Amino acid sequence: MSLASSTMMPLGTIAPDFSLENVVTNETISLDDFKDKKALLVMFICRHCPYVKHFEKEIAKISKDYKDSDLGIVGISSNDANYYPEDAPSSLKEMATKLGFAFPYLYDETQDVAKLYTAVCTPDLFLFDKELKLVYRGQIDDSRPGNQNPVTGRDIRLAIDAVLLDQEVGPDQKPSTGCSIKWKKGNEPLYYGVH
Repeated sequence: MSLASSTMMPLGTIAPDFSLENVVTNETISLDDFKDKKALLVMFICRHCPYVKHFEKEIAKISKDYKDSDLGIVGISSNDANYYPEDAPSSLKEMATKLGFAFPYLYDETQDVAKLYTAVCTPDLFLFDKELKLVYRGQIDDSRPGNQNPVTGRDIRLAIDAVLLDQEVGPDQKPSTGCSIKWKKGNEPLYYGVH
């Protein structure tokens, strides 16, 4: 397992566009589908990573808790499924169904979307406001596998609530830590490994 931390994309960055297939419904989902939301949470996650497994129930809970709010949520898996078959679309569909994800779960086969977001690890979270400007990036909370801190979703929930209440999100944000995105051989981005 190769550990990595968020690149911490500059706050204020406009959400990069995407158009990817939902592994559950096979419909194409794009950034434009969330243009009427007050906030958008983009999560780079996968199925095999122990760090995502550590948070998967909280990720599902967040999606259900905010289902009727003005928050849009999308999950994206960008791992090379040839080498990590657990992260292939059919397996991701099983994950989404089993956990009851209340958000579209997309597969980024070319890994281009991960590169646009400078995503490095799973989980890696990006929260945008109604103008699609980045207001939060980083960790779900202080919990990690083995550190005994409870999984609460505190950091991302505080950021989401602030945006939904038209309040500023504090700039003191901690990077997420997790398994590195499994890049296809020769497809590693230039920023990879730079934190």
